[in-house]
Amino acid sequence: MTATSVPSQSAGTVTEPVKRPYGLLRHSLALAGRSLIKVRRTPEGLAHAVLIPVIFLVMFVYLFGGAVSGNTGEYLQFIFPAALVMTVIISGIMITGVSLNADIRTGVFERFRSLPIGRSAPLIGSVLGDLIRYVISLVTVFAFGYLLGFRVETGLLEALAACALTVFFGFCLSWGYVLAGVVSRDAAGVQGIVTLTMFPLAFGTNMVAPTDTLPGWLQAWVKINPASHAMEACRGLLLGGPVAGPVMRTLLWSIGLLAFFMPLAVRAYRRRT
Repeated sequence: MTATSVPSQSAGTVTEPVKRPYGLLRHSLALAGRSLIKVRRTPEGLAHAVLIPVIFLVMFVYLFGGAVSGNTGEYLQFIFPAALVMTVIISGIMITGVSLNADIRTGVFERFRSLPIGRSAPLIGSVLGDLIRYVISLVTVFAFGYLLGFRVETGLLEALAACALTVFFGFCLSWGYVLAGVVSRDAAGVQGIVTLTMFPLAFGTNMVAPTDTLPGWLQAWVKINPASHAMEACRGLLLGGPVAGPVMRTLLWSIGLLAFFMPLAVRAYRRRT
């Protein structure tokens, strides 16, 4: 038998590590898988984020449906597209910031620093894992809405576009809560930020009633609330009606939120870890 010889290196020669392309992306995707494993092992957080929109949907349909639209069926068609947007908002608010804060406080991210990975990979991976949670939440709420009687009035492509736009909006918005999770000293601080922002962001919209039926001061907030534009875009894509304007405003708001919060979150993360 012949042995394959390996060239030996001379003494004092330092072997440089092989740099593989797209290292940050690969590391981030690997850590996104870790985030999904956490969801599988502790599904309570995801269940909480899904159940809240479902409970609100049932309450609003059967409490206000008759008063606002005359019957619950018509009101379900009106409120359901907005409920999809509320689902990703609540999913991002209730999971992203608290989970990140817990990882930082317990020293998990300190351990990641000892690994040969990009320094921002744990942060990016955690947010990428949220995308899967958004999809799971949307599918669950969509299935429940169909059981209640909601029906798409446009087509399959428009429905998929509505879901994709909603997930993108939730992803961009979640970076604000990533920043909150990084800068807060404990989970109580993150939960305080969640409490202060969830209701005006998710409910200070035209989700429950048309904008022109609201008082003037509330109309002013609804018209500048990015969640309102996302809800209008989903209504247009799922039920028909104006689409181009609401979709464009939603995309502009999403890109603006991402451009503003993502660099701040990454900078704060690097300072803290």
